[in-house]
Amino acid sequence: MLKAVLDTNVLVSALLKPDSTPELVISLILGKRVRLCLSDPIFTEYQEVLGRKKFQKLDSEKINRLLSRLKDQARWVAPKVHLEITELDPDDNKFLECAGEAKADFLITGNKKHFPFDEFKKTRIVSPAEFLEALAAKLIV
Repeated sequence: MLKAVLDTNVLVSALLKPDSTPELVISLILGKRVRLCLSDPIFTEYQEVLGRKKFQKLDSEKINRLLSRLKDQARWVAPKVHLEITELDPDDNKFLECAGEAKADFLITGNKKHFPFDEFKKTRIVSPAEFLEALAAKLIV
């Protein structure tokens, strides 16, 4: 099964835009087609961001159910290496740390410009649409 780290912006987009590409990515994770890799710092960021005032219009029960399911299904890792690679948003290093520790196949982000490369170790850094294209190509081959 493919392993992926999910940037917080993809999770937020999935909740804000039903029937979107990010929501399809989440559906693949919840349907156990893709294994989400998580670390404590990433999950804490998910909770913090989705708890912000600007997202109060979202259904808090739906958010809590989603976070609970993601937490239960995820492959949890505790990164041993601290990185200082991303300069535009240093907080994004936690996603690379998790990807490296989990040996994830993909890091899926809506902010590719925050990551100065297309691949980190063996993890491809892709947008949600690029992830779906790669997944489709893998299934067809």
